[in-house]
Amino acid sequence: MKIQLSDHFTYKRLLRFTLPSIVMMIFTSIYGVVDGFFVSNFVGKTPFAAVNFIMPFLMILGAVGFMFGTGGSAIIAITMGAGDRERANRLFSLFVYVSIISGIVIALLGIVFIRPVAAILGAEGAMLDQCVLYGRIILAALPAFILQYEFQSFFITAEKPQLGLAVTVAAGLTNIILDAVLVGCFRWGLVGAAAATAFSQLVGGIFPVVYFWRPNTSILRLVKTKFDAGSLLKACTNGSSELMSNISMSLVSMLYNVQLMKYAGEDGVAAYGVLMYVNMIFLAAFIGYSVGAAPVISYHYGAGNHGELQGLFRKSMVLTGMFSVGMLALGEALARPLSLIFVGYDRELLDLTLRGFLIYSFSFLFAGLAIFGSSFFTALGNGLVSALISFLRTLVFQMAAVLTFPLVWGIDGIWMSIVAAECLATVVTILFLAGKRKKYHY
Repeated sequence: MKIQLSDHFTYKRLLRFTLPSIVMMIFTSIYGVVDGFFVSNFVGKTPFAAVNFIMPFLMILGAVGFMFGTGGSAIIAITMGAGDRERANRLFSLFVYVSIISGIVIALLGIVFIRPVAAILGAEGAMLDQCVLYGRIILAALPAFILQYEFQSFFITAEKPQLGLAVTVAAGLTNIILDAVLVGCFRWGLVGAAAATAFSQLVGGIFPVVYFWRPNTSILRLVKTKFDAGSLLKACTNGSSELMSNISMSLVSMLYNVQLMKYAGEDGVAAYGVLMYVNMIFLAAFIGYSVGAAPVISYHYGAGNHGELQGLFRKSMVLTGMFSVGMLALGEALARPLSLIFVGYDRELLDLTLRGFLIYSFSFLFAGLAIFGSSFFTALGNGLVSALISFLRTLVFQMAAVLTFPLVWGIDGIWMSIVAAECLATVVTILFLAGKRKKYHY
């Protein structure tokens, strides 16, 4: 039975509707990890460090997709909740077209400036050359990468989460298979790994454009539109929290790499890369649920269904709490086997990674609430509060901790800093949720 945004959502229905988004985000994270696995095991430790060193810069450039996807989806869903389907399609089309143009411009600038950026960040010698080689191939597919992340939100708003999952799986399988062939069999090294990722992004970004361009069974379609500066600005403002979150995480990752080079050299960067891969997979469950629930929240807020909004908020808090405890338990239990998968070939690196893993896992206990809280305010159209939560969580608290904690606890302080930052972000989120409950009637 098809679930619509206008439905009443029980726990079962809410989980059924958000499950494709959760699986989609987890699968996206898993196939993003595949490059790291093949590079680490088939190419070497230094290329593996290079991939993880330049990846934050690439993620910053692709963050536009998150902004238009989450910010635009909320506006589209609120518009549909108010009963104006025709305007919702025009807004949807505007956001997609602007994303394509933005992606092309950003990709060209990135290709030109990637070498000086990598050098400024501290890459040198062979590692610098490998950063540039990998990065330029990925940047060639950046417009599709932006669209891929954008449509992860738009598929849900179009009441087609299962199709969004299918597209993600197809893109993921493309990456996995090409990695196995190009890196594992043909031994093309970084070129093969980058090409595999670029082709998978083309699959994930181009297919949705074709689907929505043609007549389809969803509630959205690409149509002729006109430039609407006000709506575009509102989408950017509303989605600024997700943009800020991704940019901040990438900037902080760069800072982590700088600190790790100082305290542990290339081994530290490689160990952090493993933690980031696992972190992406674990946090993908929180992000997937938040992305999946957001259009429902936006719709009922736009329709003025306060009772349903209260129920959605209450159920989401319960589910987020359960996920958080489960993620901590999984992180502690899987620390050794997951570390062995990536760096089992190097005993010293394995010990460093495992130690970091056991400390880092405690961040999963706190991260879920802050992620949901930021997404919740985006869904309500309050981009300012959402952006503030993301800004504090992903940039301010982490930067303060990673700069100070190592002075006291050395390398352990770097792993502890994320735990402290997530804990502080949870406190801030609770305060905002408590303070805004009467205004939004949740």
